[in-house]
Amino acid sequence: MLKMGDMWGQLGSVMASMMFAYAMFKQFFPDNLGDILEKYGQKLVAYVYPYIQITFDEYDSDFYRRSEVYSAIQNYLSTKSSTLAKRLKAHEVKGSKALVLGMDDNEEVTDEFEGVKLWWASKKSATKKASFSDLIIGRYIEHVMKEGNAIKLRNRERKLYTNNGVRWSHVVFEHPATFQTLAMDPVKKQEIMDDLMTFSKAEEFYKSIGRAWKRGYLLYGPPGTGKSTMIAAMANHLGYNIYDLELTSVKNNTELRKLLLETSNKSLIVIEDIDCSQVTLSGLLNFIDGLWSACKGERLIVFTTNHVEKLDAALTRKGRLDKHIELSYCTFEAFKVLARNYLKLESHHLFPTICELLGKTNVVPADVAEHLMPKTLSQSADICLQNLVQALKKEKENGKLIAEEERKYGKYGAISWKCMTSTQDHLIEDKKRAKN
Repeated sequence: MLKMGDMWGQLGSVMASMMFAYAMFKQFFPDNLGDILEKYGQKLVAYVYPYIQITFDEYDSDFYRRSEVYSAIQNYLSTKSSTLAKRLKAHEVKGSKALVLGMDDNEEVTDEFEGVKLWWASKKSATKKASFSDLIIGRYIEHVMKEGNAIKLRNRERKLYTNNGVRWSHVVFEHPATFQTLAMDPVKKQEIMDDLMTFSKAEEFYKSIGRAWKRGYLLYGPPGTGKSTMIAAMANHLGYNIYDLELTSVKNNTELRKLLLETSNKSLIVIEDIDCSQVTLSGLLNFIDGLWSACKGERLIVFTTNHVEKLDAALTRKGRLDKHIELSYCTFEAFKVLARNYLKLESHHLFPTICELLGKTNVVPADVAEHLMPKTLSQSADICLQNLVQALKKEKENGKLIAEEERKYGKYGAISWKCMTSTQDHLIEDKKRAKN
C-alpha cells in the first residue's frame, strides 16, 4: 500500500506530465486547432445524444405560487396521458367542471409535433427532451401553452358577474341556452355563429392591424324577442364568462372605468337597456375607443335596447358596435325551433295554419313559447298547438281592429283602443279565475 507521501508524489508527477504535454501541443499545433476540436467534439456529442432537456418547475420560486406554464402543460398532457400512460393521478382543480388527469411519478408519455418526437416525464416537475431545440423552445412550447389554456377554458366553471357599485360578485353560470335551441331564422343564426368564431380565432389579425381584440354587438328589438337568451347562447358558444354591468348603480365615469378594467380575459360584457343609461355617453365611448386597448385578451361588449331609434348615432357607428342584430317577431322558422324544444315535434297538421297566422300577426317568441309550454303533465301537443292557433287568430283580429281605428281616429286613438281592449281581456280572465 502506498504511503500518503508517495501518493502525493505520483499525483504531482502526473500533473507535471500533463502540463508538459499541453505545452508541446501548443508549440507544434496552431492556436485555432483547439477551437476546431471543440466544435467537432460538440457535433460528435450531439450525434451520439441528439437531445435537449428542459425542466418546468411546478411552483414559481419568486412568488411562491403555482406556475401558469406548469398548469398549461398539465392541462395539455391530460389529453395525452389518459390514452398513453398506464399510471395516472386524478385531482380536482378549482373552477373546473372535470377531473384533471396527470402522469404518476416516473411515468412517461410521447408526443409528436411537426414530425419531431418528444418525451414527457413526471418527476418532481415536468421534463421534456427532444431534438431541434429552436422548434421545441419556440413553436412547440407555444403550441403546448395555447392548447393547455384552451383545455382549461373548456373545462372551467363559467361565472355570471354582477356589480353593486364598483364591486363585482358572481354566481355559477348555468344557463342552458344554445344556438341550436335559439328561436330565430337559421341563416341569421349561422351568420352570428360564424362571426363569433371568426372573432375568437383572430388574435394575430387584431395584433397585426394594431387594434384591441374586442368586438361590439348591438341587440335590439321589442321585449320578449330573445335578447337575453341570445346573450346566454353567445357565452355558451364561446365559453366566456358574463359580466352583467348594471349602469344604474355606477355613479360616474371613474367608477365605470374601474369596473370594466377588472373584467377578465375571454369575457362577454353586457350593458342592457342602453337607452335608459344614467352614465354619460362620453364615458362609454372613451373606454371603448381608448382604455380598452390596455386590456389583454378578447372581449365582447353587448348592448341591448328595446328602442334603437333613441340611441345616439355616435354610439351605434361602426367600430364601436361592429354588428347590429335585430331580434324581431316570431317567424315560422323560429316557431319550428320552439315546437322542437317544447313539444319534440318536427311536423304537425296545424303547422301550415300557424305559418299563415304568423305571417299576419306580430307575436314575440316569448308569447309563442308560453302557449307551447304544457300547463299540466297530461296536456298533449295537440292541445298546445290548438291554444296557439286560437291566440294567433285573436291577435290577428286585434290587429285588424287597430288598423281600422287608425284610419278613423289616427294613431293615438288606436293606441287608446288597444289599451282598452287589453284591459277588458284582463278583466275577463280575472272573472274566469274567480269562478274556478
